[in-house]
Amino acid sequence: MKFGVVVFPGSNCEEDCFYVIKEILAQPAERIWHKQTALDNFDCIVLPGGFSYGDYLRTGAIARFSPIMKPLVDFAHKGGIVIGICNGFQILLESGLLPGAMLRNKELHFICKYVHIKTENINTLFTNLCSSSQVLKIPIAHNEGNYYIDEQGLKSLEKNRQIVFRYCSPKGEINKEFNPNGAIANIAGIVNKEGNILGMMPHPERSSEIELGSEDGRLIFKSILKWTESK
Repeated sequence: MKFGVVVFPGSNCEEDCFYVIKEILAQPAERIWHKQTALDNFDCIVLPGGFSYGDYLRTGAIARFSPIMKPLVDFAHKGGIVIGICNGFQILLESGLLPGAMLRNKELHFICKYVHIKTENINTLFTNLCSSSQVLKIPIAHNEGNYYIDEQGLKSLEKNRQIVFRYCSPKGEINKEFNPNGAIANIAGIVNKEGNILGMMPHPERSSEIELGSEDGRLIFKSILKWTESK
């Protein structure tokens, strides 16, 4: 399975993603500069975290117009696997590949720490190795991670089981106390209706080795591999 990791001006997590894919998962991977206009022979595209274009205007707002985005949208619409992490999630929202928008954190400051997220749907290509309601320990690092969607949109997400991860306590309790950024319904990650696009604010690539404090993030990458191998 071949992965492509998109690099925008201001990205700073592409090497982390590249390392996990190449060294931990032992899968072929290639860095994709944002000015490329083709995505041939890739099975999964990763939009990494960082501060694309310095987060000017809004997070992901300028990256949405990079040359790579047109072929990425085409790739996604044809069923290609896409995962957007942190800033990558923000770019997916700005491009319309996922519903909703991202607001400033509720306390209006940057947050960088480990959090816990509850797995809400294990029947996706990104979570099939997780157990039902499994709690994962994965870090966040963002200033605009307060996910928002209107009431009708939230009902649609819940109806279609598009909410994949919610912020929770270490024991899996979902409430405001364990919501680090104010995200509506404690949402930490969602998929599109078709299930081939995942956007999540926590960084699974930063929690794929036990030396980093958790290897729970590896489950997400390994789930992708298992899903594709079974097809």
